[in-house]
Amino acid sequence: MSDKETIDVYNARAATYADTFARTKPDADLLAFMDAVIPKGHILDLGCGPGNSAAMMQAAGFTVEATDASPEMIRIAREQHKVDARLATFEDIAGTDIFDGIWANFSLLHAPKADMPRHLSALRKALKPGGIFHIGLKIGDNANRDKIGRLYSYYQEDELKHLLANAGFTPRTTRLGAEPGMDGTVAPFIIVLSDG
Repeated sequence: MSDKETIDVYNARAATYADTFARTKPDADLLAFMDAVIPKGHILDLGCGPGNSAAMMQAAGFTVEATDASPEMIRIAREQHKVDARLATFEDIAGTDIFDGIWANFSLLHAPKADMPRHLSALRKALKPGGIFHIGLKIGDNANRDKIGRLYSYYQEDELKHLLANAGFTPRTTRLGAEPGMDGTVAPFIIVLSDG
């Protein structure tokens, strides 16, 4: 993510976001991801936010590399969750056969739609053969800003699965749902767990 307005929103509301979405136990999606990744595997938490998911993965025995584009989110991840998160954008995805799992939970939805194929290809390259990829996005068409100024790119299920297949991923499970976001709007979402 390199959209300045979106990053500014997360910097300004990092503490509120951390409190609103605080979890101390893994939810079903995180459990499914951790069950699919090899034990003690190396995981990239792409867009780690306040770091609570990264902390839960670390507690389960995984080695976690956590990144986010918001300096305030990085600060909270380090101070509150003892996650050694680093500042990075989607443009910084690089390397080959590094990770056993990649957790991109509602982070790539802030990337411009035109950049998604390139980002997915870079993530596939960074994933080891047999690795696991989790992606969460909001369902819809096109892109726009939410009530508080964040840029969102929306996807339909078929569109996302086509993008995943083109990047070399094989979807294994799909979950659809709807939940309120930080702006208070209830939005439909899709979560896909894929093999690399």
